[in-house]
Amino acid sequence: MSVRKASRRDFLKLTSAGVASAALGVPASSYARIMGANDRVGVAIVGFSDRTRSSLIPSFLKVAGGLNFELVALSDIWGRRREEGATYIAKLTNKQVALARNNEELYDNKDVQAVIVATADFQHAFHGVEAIRAGRDAYVEKPLAHTMEDAQAIRNAVKDSDRVFAVGTQRRSSATYQKAYEFIKSGQFGDIVSVEMTWNVNQPGRWRRPKLVPQLREADTDWKRFLINRPFEPFDARKYLEFRLFWPFSSGIPDQWMVHQIDTVHWFTGLPRPRSVVANGGIYRWHDGRKNWDTMTAVFDYGPLDDPTRGFQVIYSSRMTNSAGGVKELYYSNGGTMDLDKKQITSEGGLTEKLAGEMDMKANLLPAVSLTQAASAATTATDAGDDDMTVDNVRNWLECIRSRKTTNAYIEAGYSHSVALCMTIAAIQTGQRITFDDAKQHVVVRGRS
Repeated sequence: MSVRKASRRDFLKLTSAGVASAALGVPASSYARIMGANDRVGVAIVGFSDRTRSSLIPSFLKVAGGLNFELVALSDIWGRRREEGATYIAKLTNKQVALARNNEELYDNKDVQAVIVATADFQHAFHGVEAIRAGRDAYVEKPLAHTMEDAQAIRNAVKDSDRVFAVGTQRRSSATYQKAYEFIKSGQFGDIVSVEMTWNVNQPGRWRRPKLVPQLREADTDWKRFLINRPFEPFDARKYLEFRLFWPFSSGIPDQWMVHQIDTVHWFTGLPRPRSVVANGGIYRWHDGRKNWDTMTAVFDYGPLDDPTRGFQVIYSSRMTNSAGGVKELYYSNGGTMDLDKKQITSEGGLTEKLAGEMDMKANLLPAVSLTQAASAATTATDAGDDDMTVDNVRNWLECIRSRKTTNAYIEAGYSHSVALCMTIAAIQTGQRITFDDAKQHVVVRGRS
C-alpha cells in the first residue's frame, strides 16, 4: 500500500516534484525504450482486495498470456492479505510472486514494470501517483479520487509523464457501450433530453466484514500507512475493513456505484462535468454504525457550460434496502429510448404521428436496434456482465502498454468522474445545490465563496 507515512502536504510535494525520475533511479521513459515488443512485462498487484480477488486478477490472467504479461509481485501492508494473495495467485498460475510489505519494497523490485491498484477508495489517487513517480504504467480502480486535491494531483502526475494509465471504469471498453456511443455521436439518437440511472441491492452485509473485523489487530498492519494523507485518528478495524461505510475513507454509494454510470454521461456527450448537483437521502434501514447513506437520490443538470437554455437532467437513485429495479441506465431522446440494461434502442416514448400532427410537426420515432448484435463483430468477450467488461478494459490497458497509445478509460475520463463525484459528495454533506468553478477547479457551495 502506501510508500511512506505521508501527509497531504507530502502528497502534493510528491506530485509537484515531477515524475521524470523513477524510484529506481531510472527515467520513466526508459521503460518504454527498454521493453521490446515481445519482452515479458512484469505486473504487480497493489492491495489484495475483494475486487482484486474476484475480478481483476482473473480478468488479467485471461488476457495476459497472449500479450506476454505476467504477475510477478504483490504489495499489501497487512500480512494476512499478502499471504492470502500469494496463495491465490499460486493456485491460479502455479507460480510464486514476490511479496512486498509496502510500496517502498515493491518499487525496489526491477521486475515490476506495471501495477494494478485496488486499494481502499480514498487511496487510489495517492497510490496511482506513487506508481507514476516510480516509472510504472498503472491501472487504477475507480473512483479515481473523491477530493479535488487528490484528483488534481493524479491528473497532473499522469499528464507530466509518459506512463500508460487506465481507470477501472470498464464500461468504456465494452463493445455494447461503444456501439451506444457511436449511435449517439452519429446523430441518429437525437439530443439527449433525460437520463435515469439506478443501482439497487438488498444486502445487509454489503461492505460489512463482521467476522473478519475482530481478527484484525493494529499490530497486524500499519495504520499510519493506511491513513496516508488523511487526518490521523485512532486505529479502527471497521474503518480499515469496512471503509466504504465511513467518510473520509469513502462516500459509499457515490464512490462505488454512481461513478460508473455518470462516466457514461461524460463519454456519450463529451461534457466534462455537471453544471450543478443536488442530493438527498439518509441511513433509513441499516443502523449498524455506518456513516454513509444506505439510500440516496442525486439530480444533475448537464449541458453546454455557456448556454443554460440547452441541456438535460440526470436522475441517479440507489438504495441498499430493496433490490427491485436492479441496475438501470436509460437514455431518452425525443425519438425514443436507449436501454443499456436490455442493450437495445427502441421508439418507446418517442413522438408519435398523432401527437406530432396536432402541432403540424413530423413524427419522431427511433428504429429498433439491438446493441448486442451491433457489437457482436467487435467484441472479444461475451460482454454479458461486469467481469467481461473488466476483461476488455484490462486488455485495452495491456495493449496500450505495448503500443504506448492512450487507453479507453484515460486520465481525463477519470478526472471528469472525480469532479462529478466531488460535487455529489458536497451536495450530500451540505444539503445545498453545488456548482463548479472551472478557473479554480473546485466545487462551489451555494452562498459560499
